[in-house]
Amino acid sequence: MNPVELSIFANRIEAVCDEMGAALQRAAFSPNIRDRLDYSCAVFDASGGLCAQAAHIPVHLGSMAFAMQGIVSAIDWVDGDMVILNDPYMGGTHLPDVTMIAPVFIDHNLLGFVANRAHHADIGSETPGSMPLSTELAQEGLVISPQKLVENHRLNEDRLNELMAHLRNPAESRGDFSAQVAANRCGHTRLCELIRQMGVSSYPSALEALNDYAEQLARASFEAIPDGSYRFSDVLDDDGLGHTDITIAVKITVTNNNIDVDFEGSSRQVAGNVNCPLSVTAAAVYYVFRCLLPPQAPACAGSFRPVTLHAPVGCLLNAQPPAAVAAGNVETSTRIVDVVLGALAQAIPEQIPAASHGSMNNIAIGHGGDNEQPAWDYYETIGGGMGASVHSDGLDAVQTHMTNTLNTPIESLEMNYPLRISRYQVRHHTGGEGVHNGGNGITREFEFLAPAQVTVLSERRRHAPWGINNGSSALVGRNSCNDANVPGKQCFKVETGHRLLIETAGGGGWGKPGASNK
Repeated sequence: MNPVELSIFANRIEAVCDEMGAALQRAAFSPNIRDRLDYSCAVFDASGGLCAQAAHIPVHLGSMAFAMQGIVSAIDWVDGDMVILNDPYMGGTHLPDVTMIAPVFIDHNLLGFVANRAHHADIGSETPGSMPLSTELAQEGLVISPQKLVENHRLNEDRLNELMAHLRNPAESRGDFSAQVAANRCGHTRLCELIRQMGVSSYPSALEALNDYAEQLARASFEAIPDGSYRFSDVLDDDGLGHTDITIAVKITVTNNNIDVDFEGSSRQVAGNVNCPLSVTAAAVYYVFRCLLPPQAPACAGSFRPVTLHAPVGCLLNAQPPAAVAAGNVETSTRIVDVVLGALAQAIPEQIPAASHGSMNNIAIGHGGDNEQPAWDYYETIGGGMGASVHSDGLDAVQTHMTNTLNTPIESLEMNYPLRISRYQVRHHTGGEGVHNGGNGITREFEFLAPAQVTVLSERRRHAPWGINNGSSALVGRNSCNDANVPGKQCFKVETGHRLLIETAGGGGWGKPGASNK
C-alpha cells in the first residue's frame, strides 16, 4: 500500500467501529449506555490482534486488546455465532462490563472479529448498581464465562432468559443485550463490505502494513525517552475494608525504543475489590504510551509491540480468583496511570502532566423492589480536575484518563429514577497552583425522592493528586450524606429527603507557583 491507500484503509476500518458505537447507543435502553456512552467497540484480526477501535473507553479497549487473543483461541468459531462473556479472569474487566464477540467469515475463511463491551448497571449483584463492597468475585454479580448467545445467526432465547433471571430489571437488560447483538451485526456487515471491496487476499496484507506502520510511529515516538530505568510509586487510599495506603510501584526500563514496565514491589491482592486482573493493568499501561504517539497513529496491535508488561502473580495488579475486582477496573486502573506517568516524568518531564483527580468517583444507587416501588439500578461516574501541563492549565470538571464517558444528563436521570440533582457545579479553588494551575473538581448533590441503597467507590479522599516540576498538589475529594462524612468506599441506606454530596478532587499544578515558564 502507498501512504494514501494506507491512510484511507485505516480510516475505513476505524469507521466500522464508529458505526458500531452509534448503533449500540441508539438501540440501548439504559441511560448508562444510551446517555453516558459507557461502551466501546473494536475490530480484531483472525488471531485476536487489535485492528482498530473507536475513541471510546480506554479501560475497555486496552483490556480487550490485551486479552482477545487468549479468548478467541479457546473457542471453536462458526459463522453466524456470537459469544458473550464478562469473567474478569477470562478476558473481562469487571462483571458489569459485558463483552459480545462475533466472528467474520467470508467464503468459509475466518478473517477477523467485531466486538463491543458495555457497562450494565445491573449485573445481578445483591446491591443495586452492581458495584458492591465485595470480598470475592461471586458477590459482584452474575459471572458469564464465554458462551454462545447467538448460534447460526439466531439469538438463543433460552440462554438469554437464563441470564435475565439473575437481573432485577430484565426488560431493560434484555434491551441492552439486544443492542450489543445489533451493534456486532452492524459491524459484521460493514467489515464484510470492506473486505469484499478490497479482496479477501488483500485484507490481511493491509492489516500487516497497518501494524508495521503503527510500530514505526511508536518506536519513533519512544526515541524521545532516554535509555534508563525510572521508578515511581503511589498508593490507593484504601480497599473499603480497613486496608489503607495500598502501594502501586513501577519500574520502567527503556532500551533502544523498547519499553519494559514492571510492577514488582506493588502490594499483594487485598480483601477489598480494588484488585484488578492483568488485562486491566495492561489497559492502563497501553493508554499512557498511546498518549505519547502522534494523532495519526493507528489504534492497532502494532502500536504496542515495543511495550512489555510484568506484574507478579497474586499482586494487586495481577490478581487471582476469586479476588474481588469491581473497583479495580475503575479506581486502581486510574492510579496505575498516575504511577506510570510519574515514572515517565523523570525521563521526559516536558511531556508529562501533573496527576489528575485520580478517581472515577463511582456512585451506584437503587432499590431491590417491593410493594412501594419497583426495582431500579443507577450507576454514575463523576469527573474532576485535570492535571496541568507545561502548555496549559488543567481542564475543570472533566472525565480523565481511563474513562471517557459523559455524565448522565440531569433530565434523563430525573425522568428515569426517583432522584433529583440539587447541585451540579465546578468545585472552585481545588486545583493545585503552579505556573499552570490544575483543573477544578466537581460538586454533585443527589436528593433522594424514595428510599434507596447507595454504594460509593472513590479515591483521592486521603492522598492528594500530586503536582509536577514543583507544582502544588490539588485538594482531595470529599463525600457526605446529610452533612455527615462518608468514607471513600461505603455502602449504606438512605431515606426520602436525604442528600448525598460528592465533591471530587482537583488536578495537580505544573511548575513552581509564581515562577516563569520561560
